[in-house]
Amino acid sequence: MNATDRTPADLLRSALAADPGRPLVTFYDDATGERVELSVATFANWVAKTANLLQGDLGAGPGDRVTLLLPAHWQTAVWLLACSSVGAIADVGGDPAAADVVVSGPDSLEAARACRGERVALALRPLGGRFPQPPAGFADYAVEVPSQGDRFAPYAPVDPEDPALIVAGREFSGAEVVERARAEATGLGLTGPGSRILSSLPYDTWEGLNAGLYAALATDGSVVLCRHLESLDEEALAKRIDSERVTASARPGHHAP
Repeated sequence: MNATDRTPADLLRSALAADPGRPLVTFYDDATGERVELSVATFANWVAKTANLLQGDLGAGPGDRVTLLLPAHWQTAVWLLACSSVGAIADVGGDPAAADVVVSGPDSLEAARACRGERVALALRPLGGRFPQPPAGFADYAVEVPSQGDRFAPYAPVDPEDPALIVAGREFSGAEVVERARAEATGLGLTGPGSRILSSLPYDTWEGLNAGLYAALATDGSVVLCRHLESLDEEALAKRIDSERVTASARPGHHAP
């Protein structure tokens, strides 16, 4: 973390410079048994490739609205940082009809067709797998992203004061995302390097996005992002907390460190 960081993409650049090998996002899907651990370097590589796809192939730039119809997932976290890198507005769960680009999971494809701009579909399969049959009218993210460049440079400078995120009807600039993430991190139990928060909150509120991504990024911490955690019993959850060296939790009805 660097005091001059003003956008989420700045936070990621600082994390990459400081310790590229440390874990940043560990993702579990307890409906499929999937576990994926992404170091800062691996996560940043996905972000760079996705930002190149967004800026190059999809033609998005500062101020364009990218509606994300996606659950709490490691690939959603990648898209949030790719939008920040480009300067596009990440509109989480927003109206596809108002979007320049829509990014949809497999369960929201019909709604996503309301977007008259570019459409991208994510299968959300283990290991970032592609759709068996690409949905008509959509680019398959898993097909398009591997060939993108590993380094990203925006065509236009990103202004930290410009709109960067819309969630639950609230708009944030990039600078506001960073400021709030830092200010609220301690309350989540994220106190600096080595802090590790387990979050099963959905990504459809600021609280879910902060616990599941931004606060860890802002404090040199890491996140264990869990989907379908309710399928675990208390013993299995306790084992995960121990094995993943979790120091704080954010779960529905349980927001205390």
